[in-house]
Amino acid sequence: MSQLSNETFDLLPADNNRLSALCGYLDEHLKHIERRLGVEVNVRGNSVSLIGDGVNIAAARQVVEKLYDDTAKKKMLDSADVHLAIQEISTELEGTQPKGHVDDDVKLVTKRGLIKPRSPNQKQYLQNIIHHDISFGIGPAGTGKTYLAVASAVDAWEKQQVRRILLTRPAVEAGERLGFLPGDLAQKVDPYLRPLYDALYEMFGFEKVAKLMERNVIEVAPLAYMRGRTLNDAFIILDESQNTTIEQMKMFLTRIGFSSKAVVTGDITQVDLPRGQKSGLRHVIDVLKNVDGISFTFFQSKDVVRHPVVQRIVQAYEEADSAEAKRSAETASDAAKKL
Repeated sequence: MSQLSNETFDLLPADNNRLSALCGYLDEHLKHIERRLGVEVNVRGNSVSLIGDGVNIAAARQVVEKLYDDTAKKKMLDSADVHLAIQEISTELEGTQPKGHVDDDVKLVTKRGLIKPRSPNQKQYLQNIIHHDISFGIGPAGTGKTYLAVASAVDAWEKQQVRRILLTRPAVEAGERLGFLPGDLAQKVDPYLRPLYDALYEMFGFEKVAKLMERNVIEVAPLAYMRGRTLNDAFIILDESQNTTIEQMKMFLTRIGFSSKAVVTGDITQVDLPRGQKSGLRHVIDVLKNVDGISFTFFQSKDVVRHPVVQRIVQAYEEADSAEAKRSAETASDAAKKL
């Protein structure tokens, strides 16, 4: 059993309102830090005392100081702020940096605020988008693949690096059969594209998105609409690309025109294609892995920035898939020996 350590430090400048925001209602934020990092946090005035393992204390101090800095700009903190701070600091302390150079200050500035990556993989992802014509973001749900891609598109448009933003995804039902959907064509495909609209609304606001769509500056469309087009001076995002066929993926990638940039996101563990049909995303990883101008960023469960339970769910599924693959390999090996 490791020996517990104790560390005390002051939060400056002392400000009761900021201290209250840091602690949260009935100290809920402090309790969140205690649960996640396995430390005891005591606040008296602007003095903070931490008790726990040395490494966890180091992480807890950085989280508390970061959150206190945040209160200078944000009057109230919520559980998401605390979770993201813990996620960011914990990843940094692990010392697991992705391959290649990553700028420490990589960030995006949109009219809705400053958007910063929360993990080394997210930093690498943004760097890849900046420096490559085509970038792939592959990994589980909740890792910020689509959100950061849309933020990059907005940033590029506001800097006048592109003239249009085009977002697309395959209209594939997620394990369900919805049958006939009423309405015109736009109303039929809108449910499949809703996550892309949500990201746009958060970046631009409802009114501006509507105005830009009227002017065809922003276009949100199903993948089937891309065939036969050449897209110049555009930032193009293909979301949920694990549900493309090999032919669809090739079709999309060959739409890229001059002065355009494309980002392809997907999760190869959540393919909704008919049984026996190979995912275009799985196929393209092998086909394009050594092609210049194309980058791949692979996210893991530790990059999940949603509710902490989502990270644990993703880890549990990964472990189950790994165990199943091991059993299948053992069964195949046993069958080969019998032959």
